[in-house]
Amino acid sequence: MTAPLSERERAVLEAVIETYVQTAEPAGSRTIAKRHQLGLSPATIRNTMSDLEEKGYLYHPHTSAGRIPTDLAYRVYVDFLMRPPALAPAETQHIRGELGSQRAIDAILARAAQVLGVLTNELGVAVGPTIDEAVLERLDLLQVSTERVLLVLALKSGAVRTIFVEVPAELAAEAIQQVTIVLNERLAGLTLREIRATLAERLRDASASEPGSSELLNIFVQEADELFEIPTTPSPVVLGSTQRLAGQPEFATREQLQGLIEVTERRDLLREALVSRGAEGLTITIGQEHTDTRLTPFTLVTASYRFGPLTGVIGVLGPTRMAYDKIAALVNHTSRLVGELLE
Repeated sequence: MTAPLSERERAVLEAVIETYVQTAEPAGSRTIAKRHQLGLSPATIRNTMSDLEEKGYLYHPHTSAGRIPTDLAYRVYVDFLMRPPALAPAETQHIRGELGSQRAIDAILARAAQVLGVLTNELGVAVGPTIDEAVLERLDLLQVSTERVLLVLALKSGAVRTIFVEVPAELAAEAIQQVTIVLNERLAGLTLREIRATLAERLRDASASEPGSSELLNIFVQEADELFEIPTTPSPVVLGSTQRLAGQPEFATREQLQGLIEVTERRDLLREALVSRGAEGLTITIGQEHTDTRLTPFTLVTASYRFGPLTGVIGVLGPTRMAYDKIAALVNHTSRLVGELLE
Protein backbone atom coordinates (compact mmCIF):
# COMPACT_ATOMS: atom_id res chain seq x y z
CA MET A 1 0.00 0.00 0.00
CA THR A 2 1.46 3.37 -1.04
CA ALA A 3 1.75 6.34 1.28
CA PRO A 4 -0.68 9.16 0.43
CA LEU A 5 0.69 12.32 -1.13
CA SER A 6 -0.09 15.93 -0.29
CA GLU A 7 -0.78 18.42 -3.08
CA ARG A 8 2.75 19.80 -2.69
CA GLU A 9 4.26 16.33 -2.91
CA ARG A 10 2.22 15.53 -6.02
CA ALA A 11 3.38 18.75 -7.69
CA VAL A 12 7.04 18.17 -6.84
CA LEU A 13 6.87 14.51 -7.87
CA GLU A 14 5.38 15.41 -11.23
CA ALA A 15 8.08 18.06 -11.73
CA VAL A 16 10.86 15.58 -10.87
CA ILE A 17 9.49 12.97 -13.27
CA GLU A 18 9.07 15.42 -16.14
CA THR A 19 12.55 16.87 -15.56
CA TYR A 20 14.20 13.46 -15.42
CA VAL A 21 12.36 12.26 -18.54
CA GLN A 22 13.56 15.32 -20.45
CA THR A 23 17.16 15.45 -19.22
CA ALA A 24 18.03 11.85 -18.21
CA GLU A 25 19.87 13.46 -15.28
CA PRO A 26 18.99 13.22 -11.56
CA ALA A 27 16.76 16.18 -10.71
CA GLY A 28 17.98 18.60 -8.03
CA SER A 29 15.89 21.09 -6.10
CA ARG A 30 17.42 24.14 -7.83
CA THR A 31 16.78 22.63 -11.25
CA ILE A 32 13.16 21.94 -10.32
CA ALA A 33 12.70 25.50 -9.03
CA LYS A 34 14.08 26.95 -12.28
CA ARG A 35 12.25 24.68 -14.71
CA HIS A 36 8.85 24.61 -13.02
CA GLN A 37 6.82 27.47 -11.61
CA LEU A 38 5.73 25.76 -8.41
CA GLY A 39 5.83 28.85 -6.18
CA LEU A 40 8.21 26.97 -3.85
CA SER A 41 11.75 27.78 -2.77
CA PRO A 42 14.60 25.37 -3.53
CA ALA A 43 14.82 24.59 0.19
CA THR A 44 11.13 23.67 0.35
CA ILE A 45 11.46 21.56 -2.79
CA ARG A 46 14.50 19.83 -1.32
CA ASN A 47 12.63 18.97 1.89
CA THR A 48 9.65 17.71 -0.10
CA MET A 49 11.92 15.54 -2.22
CA SER A 50 13.37 14.05 0.96
CA ASP A 51 9.85 13.22 2.13
CA LEU A 52 9.11 11.59 -1.24
CA GLU A 53 12.28 9.55 -0.95
CA GLU A 54 11.25 8.28 2.47
CA LYS A 55 7.89 7.21 1.00
CA GLY A 56 9.58 5.26 -1.81
CA TYR A 57 8.87 7.57 -4.75
CA LEU A 58 12.42 8.89 -5.33
CA TYR A 59 15.93 7.63 -4.76
CA HIS A 60 19.51 8.90 -4.73
CA PRO A 61 21.78 7.53 -7.46
CA HIS A 62 25.11 7.09 -5.68
CA THR A 63 26.18 10.39 -4.10
CA SER A 64 24.29 12.67 -6.47
CA ALA A 65 22.37 15.55 -4.96
CA GLY A 66 19.53 14.94 -7.40
CA ARG A 67 16.80 12.33 -7.30
CA ILE A 68 15.47 9.78 -9.78
CA PRO A 69 11.87 8.50 -9.83
CA THR A 70 11.21 4.90 -8.78
CA ASP A 71 8.86 2.51 -10.56
CA LEU A 72 6.29 3.42 -7.91
CA ALA A 73 6.61 7.09 -8.84
CA TYR A 74 5.97 6.32 -12.50
CA ARG A 75 2.92 4.24 -11.53
CA VAL A 76 1.46 7.16 -9.55
CA TYR A 77 2.22 9.47 -12.45
CA VAL A 78 0.50 7.17 -14.97
CA ASP A 79 -2.56 6.56 -12.79
CA PHE A 80 -3.15 10.01 -11.30
CA LEU A 81 -0.97 12.76 -12.80
CA MET A 82 -0.57 12.01 -16.49
CA ARG A 83 -2.64 13.98 -18.99
CA PRO A 84 -2.24 12.41 -22.46
CA PRO A 85 -2.21 15.24 -25.01
CA ALA A 86 -4.30 15.47 -28.14
CA LEU A 87 -2.12 14.52 -31.08
CA ALA A 88 -1.36 17.23 -33.60
CA PRO A 89 -3.13 16.86 -36.96
CA ALA A 90 0.25 16.51 -38.66
CA GLU A 91 1.07 13.51 -36.46
CA THR A 92 -2.22 11.73 -37.11
CA GLN A 93 -1.93 12.39 -40.85
CA HIS A 94 1.63 11.07 -40.84
CA ILE A 95 0.61 7.85 -39.11
CA ARG A 96 -2.35 7.31 -41.44
CA GLY A 97 -0.21 8.06 -44.47
CA GLU A 98 2.42 5.51 -43.41
CA LEU A 99 -0.11 2.78 -42.69
CA GLY A 100 -2.79 3.51 -45.29
CA SER A 101 -0.79 2.21 -48.25
CA GLN A 102 -0.53 -1.27 -46.72
CA ARG A 103 -3.13 -4.00 -47.14
CA ALA A 104 -1.79 -7.23 -45.64
CA ILE A 105 -1.94 -7.67 -41.86
CA ASP A 106 1.79 -8.32 -41.54
CA ALA A 107 2.67 -5.25 -43.59
CA ILE A 108 0.37 -2.97 -41.57
CA LEU A 109 1.80 -4.21 -38.26
CA ALA A 110 5.40 -3.91 -39.45
CA ARG A 111 4.83 -0.35 -40.61
CA ALA A 112 2.96 0.56 -37.43
CA ALA A 113 5.81 -0.72 -35.22
CA GLN A 114 8.31 1.22 -37.31
CA VAL A 115 6.29 4.46 -37.18
CA LEU A 116 5.76 4.21 -33.41
CA GLY A 117 9.48 3.70 -32.93
CA VAL A 118 10.29 6.81 -34.93
CA LEU A 119 7.67 9.01 -33.23
CA THR A 120 8.47 7.90 -29.67
CA ASN A 121 12.22 7.25 -29.98
CA GLU A 122 11.55 3.84 -28.39
CA LEU A 123 11.11 0.33 -29.82
CA GLY A 124 7.83 -0.27 -31.61
CA VAL A 125 6.37 -3.75 -31.03
CA ALA A 126 3.31 -5.61 -32.29
CA VAL A 127 1.83 -9.09 -32.38
CA GLY A 128 -0.69 -10.45 -34.86
CA PRO A 129 -4.10 -11.89 -33.95
CA THR A 130 -4.70 -15.52 -33.17
CA ILE A 131 -6.77 -17.29 -35.81
CA ASP A 132 -8.34 -19.56 -33.18
CA GLU A 133 -10.81 -16.78 -32.41
CA ALA A 134 -11.83 -16.50 -36.05
CA VAL A 135 -15.56 -16.78 -36.73
CA LEU A 136 -16.90 -19.35 -39.18
CA GLU A 137 -18.74 -17.57 -41.97
CA ARG A 138 -19.85 -20.70 -43.79
CA LEU A 139 -18.70 -24.19 -44.66
CA ASP A 140 -19.06 -26.40 -47.72
CA LEU A 141 -18.74 -30.17 -48.26
CA LEU A 142 -17.53 -31.49 -51.60
CA GLN A 143 -17.30 -35.22 -52.40
CA VAL A 144 -13.99 -35.90 -54.12
CA SER A 145 -14.02 -39.72 -54.06
CA THR A 146 -16.10 -42.61 -52.77
CA GLU A 147 -14.39 -42.42 -49.37
CA ARG A 148 -13.44 -38.76 -49.06
CA VAL A 149 -15.27 -35.48 -48.60
CA LEU A 150 -13.52 -32.11 -48.73
CA LEU A 151 -14.51 -29.73 -45.91
CA VAL A 152 -14.03 -26.05 -46.80
CA LEU A 153 -14.21 -23.54 -43.93
CA ALA A 154 -14.58 -19.89 -44.90
CA LEU A 155 -13.72 -17.57 -42.00
CA LYS A 156 -14.76 -13.95 -41.52
CA SER A 157 -11.10 -12.97 -41.23
CA GLY A 158 -10.77 -13.89 -44.91
CA ALA A 159 -8.88 -17.13 -44.28
CA VAL A 160 -9.99 -20.41 -45.85
CA ARG A 161 -9.26 -23.83 -44.35
CA THR A 162 -9.67 -27.11 -46.27
CA ILE A 163 -9.39 -30.62 -44.87
CA PHE A 164 -10.28 -34.07 -46.15
CA VAL A 165 -12.85 -36.05 -44.18
CA GLU A 166 -12.75 -39.82 -44.47
CA VAL A 167 -16.23 -41.41 -44.85
CA PRO A 168 -17.09 -45.11 -44.62
CA ALA A 169 -18.89 -45.37 -47.99
CA GLU A 170 -20.04 -43.28 -50.91
CA LEU A 171 -22.70 -40.82 -49.84
CA ALA A 172 -25.57 -39.52 -51.91
CA ALA A 173 -25.33 -35.91 -53.01
CA GLU A 174 -28.59 -35.22 -51.16
CA ALA A 175 -27.10 -36.46 -47.87
CA ILE A 176 -24.03 -34.25 -48.23
CA GLN A 177 -26.22 -31.27 -49.08
CA GLN A 178 -28.45 -31.89 -46.08
CA VAL A 179 -25.49 -32.17 -43.69
CA THR A 180 -24.01 -28.96 -45.16
CA ILE A 181 -27.27 -27.11 -44.42
CA VAL A 182 -27.44 -28.48 -40.87
CA LEU A 183 -23.83 -27.58 -40.09
CA ASN A 184 -24.20 -24.05 -41.42
CA GLU A 185 -27.42 -23.51 -39.47
CA ARG A 186 -25.84 -24.73 -36.23
CA LEU A 187 -22.25 -23.46 -36.52
CA ALA A 188 -22.07 -20.30 -38.66
CA GLY A 189 -21.24 -17.26 -36.56
CA LEU A 190 -19.32 -19.20 -33.90
CA THR A 191 -15.57 -19.12 -33.30
CA LEU A 192 -13.58 -22.24 -34.06
CA ARG A 193 -12.87 -22.56 -30.34
CA GLU A 194 -16.61 -22.50 -29.56
CA ILE A 195 -17.33 -25.07 -32.27
CA ARG A 196 -14.77 -27.52 -30.93
CA ALA A 197 -16.10 -27.18 -27.39
CA THR A 198 -19.84 -27.42 -28.13
CA LEU A 199 -20.26 -29.30 -31.42
CA ALA A 200 -21.73 -32.48 -29.89
CA GLU A 201 -24.32 -30.49 -27.96
CA ARG A 202 -25.26 -28.36 -30.97
CA LEU A 203 -25.81 -31.42 -33.19
CA ARG A 204 -27.56 -33.57 -30.60
CA ASP A 205 -31.10 -32.96 -31.91
CA ALA A 206 -30.15 -32.35 -35.55
CA SER A 207 -32.54 -34.14 -37.93
CA ALA A 208 -30.99 -35.85 -40.96
CA SER A 209 -33.41 -38.01 -42.96
CA GLU A 210 -31.24 -38.78 -46.00
CA PRO A 211 -29.40 -42.14 -45.90
CA GLY A 212 -25.86 -41.62 -44.64
CA SER A 213 -26.55 -38.17 -43.16
CA SER A 214 -26.54 -39.33 -39.57
CA GLU A 215 -23.26 -41.20 -40.08
CA LEU A 216 -21.63 -38.10 -41.55
CA LEU A 217 -22.88 -35.89 -38.71
CA ASN A 218 -21.50 -38.40 -36.23
CA ILE A 219 -18.08 -38.18 -37.91
CA PHE A 220 -18.09 -34.42 -37.34
CA VAL A 221 -18.96 -34.91 -33.67
CA GLN A 222 -16.20 -37.46 -33.15
CA GLU A 223 -13.52 -35.53 -35.05
CA ALA A 224 -14.45 -31.95 -34.08
CA ASP A 225 -11.09 -31.20 -32.45
CA GLU A 226 -9.23 -32.06 -35.65
CA LEU A 227 -11.68 -30.73 -38.24
CA PHE A 228 -12.20 -27.31 -36.63
CA GLU A 229 -8.65 -26.63 -35.53
CA ILE A 230 -6.42 -24.45 -37.63
CA PRO A 231 -2.80 -25.47 -37.07
CA THR A 232 -0.76 -22.30 -36.78
CA THR A 233 2.52 -21.26 -35.34
CA PRO A 234 2.22 -18.62 -32.60
CA SER A 235 1.52 -15.14 -33.91
CA PRO A 236 4.91 -13.61 -34.77
CA VAL A 237 6.24 -10.62 -32.86
CA VAL A 238 6.96 -7.61 -35.06
CA LEU A 239 9.70 -5.20 -33.97
CA GLY A 240 10.69 -1.80 -35.26
CA SER A 241 14.32 -0.67 -35.32
CA THR A 242 16.28 -1.02 -32.06
CA GLN A 243 18.78 1.64 -33.11
CA ARG A 244 16.94 4.57 -31.49
CA LEU A 245 16.39 2.70 -28.25
CA ALA A 246 20.00 1.49 -28.06
CA GLY A 247 21.18 5.10 -28.28
CA GLN A 248 19.44 6.12 -25.04
CA PRO A 249 21.48 6.72 -21.83
CA GLU A 250 19.95 3.68 -20.12
CA PHE A 251 21.88 1.42 -22.52
CA ALA A 252 25.23 3.21 -22.43
CA THR A 253 27.14 0.39 -20.73
CA ARG A 254 27.96 -2.93 -22.30
CA GLU A 255 25.93 -4.82 -19.69
CA GLN A 256 22.86 -2.66 -20.25
CA LEU A 257 23.12 -3.04 -24.01
CA GLN A 258 23.44 -6.81 -23.68
CA GLY A 259 20.24 -6.84 -21.61
CA LEU A 260 18.45 -4.96 -24.37
CA ILE A 261 19.76 -7.31 -27.05
CA GLU A 262 18.67 -10.36 -25.05
CA VAL A 263 15.13 -9.05 -24.71
CA THR A 264 14.79 -8.15 -28.39
CA GLU A 265 16.17 -11.51 -29.48
CA ARG A 266 13.81 -13.43 -27.19
CA ARG A 267 10.70 -13.12 -29.33
CA ASP A 268 8.93 -15.72 -27.18
CA LEU A 269 9.44 -13.50 -24.11
CA LEU A 270 8.04 -10.44 -25.86
CA ARG A 271 5.18 -12.40 -27.40
CA GLU A 272 4.07 -13.68 -24.00
CA ALA A 273 4.22 -10.16 -22.55
CA LEU A 274 2.18 -8.78 -25.46
CA VAL A 275 -0.41 -11.54 -25.79
CA SER A 276 -1.20 -11.38 -22.06
CA ARG A 277 -2.47 -7.85 -22.70
CA GLY A 278 -4.64 -8.77 -25.68
CA ALA A 279 -8.02 -7.79 -24.23
CA GLU A 280 -7.09 -5.01 -21.86
CA GLY A 281 -7.18 -1.86 -24.00
CA LEU A 282 -4.40 0.60 -23.13
CA THR A 283 -1.98 -0.99 -20.65
CA ILE A 284 1.24 0.35 -19.13
CA THR A 285 3.52 -2.11 -17.31
CA ILE A 286 6.44 -0.50 -15.50
CA GLY A 287 9.74 -2.06 -14.43
CA GLN A 288 9.25 -4.47 -11.57
CA GLU A 289 5.57 -4.92 -12.44
CA HIS A 290 6.67 -7.38 -15.16
CA THR A 291 6.41 -11.03 -14.21
CA ASP A 292 9.69 -11.82 -15.99
CA THR A 293 12.74 -10.20 -14.34
CA ARG A 294 14.45 -9.74 -17.72
CA LEU A 295 11.89 -7.03 -18.47
CA THR A 296 12.32 -5.08 -15.21
CA PRO A 297 14.53 -2.37 -16.80
CA PHE A 298 11.72 -1.62 -19.26
CA THR A 299 8.27 -0.14 -19.53
CA LEU A 300 5.82 -1.67 -22.00
CA VAL A 301 3.00 0.56 -23.27
CA THR A 302 0.46 -1.41 -25.30
CA ALA A 303 -3.04 -1.13 -26.70
CA SER A 304 -5.17 -3.87 -28.22
CA TYR A 305 -6.57 -3.52 -31.74
CA ARG A 306 -9.61 -5.37 -33.03
CA PHE A 307 -11.04 -6.28 -36.39
CA GLY A 308 -14.11 -8.46 -36.40
CA PRO A 309 -13.66 -11.08 -33.68
CA LEU A 310 -9.87 -11.00 -33.85
CA THR A 311 -7.61 -9.01 -31.55
CA GLY A 312 -3.91 -8.25 -31.48
CA VAL A 313 -1.60 -5.92 -29.60
CA ILE A 314 0.62 -3.01 -30.61
CA GLY A 315 2.82 -0.80 -28.49
CA VAL A 316 6.18 0.54 -27.44
CA LEU A 317 9.02 -0.91 -25.34
CA GLY A 318 11.47 1.46 -23.70
CA PRO A 319 13.27 2.30 -20.47
CA THR A 320 11.14 3.27 -17.48
CA ARG A 321 12.22 6.86 -18.17
CA MET A 322 9.87 7.76 -21.00
CA ALA A 323 7.34 10.42 -21.96
CA TYR A 324 4.38 8.39 -20.74
CA ASP A 325 1.68 10.90 -21.66
CA LYS A 326 2.74 11.40 -25.28
CA ILE A 327 3.57 7.73 -25.84
CA ALA A 328 0.23 6.57 -24.40
CA ALA A 329 -1.59 8.92 -26.77
CA LEU A 330 0.40 7.71 -29.80
CA VAL A 331 -0.04 4.02 -28.99
CA ASN A 332 -3.76 4.40 -28.35
CA HIS A 333 -4.31 6.31 -31.60
CA THR A 334 -2.22 3.89 -33.67
CA SER A 335 -4.04 0.84 -32.29
CA ARG A 336 -7.41 2.30 -33.27
CA LEU A 337 -6.12 3.15 -36.74
CA VAL A 338 -4.72 -0.37 -37.24
CA GLY A 339 -8.13 -1.81 -36.33
CA GLU A 340 -9.86 0.52 -38.81
CA LEU A 341 -7.48 -0.36 -41.65
CA LEU A 342 -7.82 -4.09 -41.04
CA GLU A 343 -11.60 -3.86 -41.05
